[in-house]
Amino acid sequence: MAVESAVLTIVINDPAAEDYARLLGERFPQVRAIAAPDPERLERHIADADVLLGFRFPVDVFDQAKKLRWFQCSGAGVDALLPIRDRADHITVTNARGLHGDIITDFVMAGVTMLHWDFPQFLRDQAERKWNARDVAPLADRTLGIVGLGSIGTTIARRAKSAGMTVIGSKRDISVPVDGVDRLFAFDALDDLLPLCDFVVLALPATAETVGLIGATEIARMRRDAFLINIARGNVVVEADLIKALQAGAIAGALLDVFEREPLPQDSPLWGMSNVILTPHAAGNATNYRQWLFSLFVENIERFLNGQALKNLVDLRRGY
Repeated sequence: MAVESAVLTIVINDPAAEDYARLLGERFPQVRAIAAPDPERLERHIADADVLLGFRFPVDVFDQAKKLRWFQCSGAGVDALLPIRDRADHITVTNARGLHGDIITDFVMAGVTMLHWDFPQFLRDQAERKWNARDVAPLADRTLGIVGLGSIGTTIARRAKSAGMTVIGSKRDISVPVDGVDRLFAFDALDDLLPLCDFVVLALPATAETVGLIGATEIARMRRDAFLINIARGNVVVEADLIKALQAGAIAGALLDVFEREPLPQDSPLWGMSNVILTPHAAGNATNYRQWLFSLFVENIERFLNGQALKNLVDLRRGY
């Protein structure tokens, strides 16, 4: 079918946009797929888009997207859309939840082990050719708390439980048990959950209710020998309060994959902290992620063309 008679125009704002556009053209000849990996091409083509695929919704060109009916987020978080959600309620939004669970859980469990054994100190000793042995308690003696038990949080819970850990967690609806979670806490009961944890994992979306959720008050509820792990969004934590707590030894340390500003500014004190492991928002970067995403997107395009409900629908009122 010629481009002029396409039933659907899809604009792809992704580093792999050229490959996606070619593959979609082969799979759906009745669809026009436009690669727009950079801001200039996105601005040029957004007015034609019925469908947009991208990691973050481009709020700055929202007013030009007059035809847009569906936004497929290539990640799990749609927080970029939340400031305009009242104006975007006519757009169907889907995300990629469920694709990250295993790879992010690999990351979290590796981080838990590194923090528990203080691998950064082992590496410093190695660099200085020091032979410093020490005793470490079994990981199975420790408690892991998960704030946010969505698809990622529940995957982390199952893996931590398989390692013998005690697993507790918080979520909005605690009426239904969660596999691998020994004890559930209501979302507003963090004061009760935090003092029980050796590790606190943040795995919740960034919404109006969760931005700044972990600040000085919450960190003060954690034990001095506890660790904070953030694979959610940087703005869920008040970064200045966390830095002060880490500098003061109020908690033992942190594993941080997300930050209030990304890339993390070069002058951030977090870079030089011996009790912090930081990574460049890489926890969900599986080598085959693009294939997973493409398969999900293809299935959703078929559903969209056939008038069926899409997978991974997002409720913008809740933010996830």
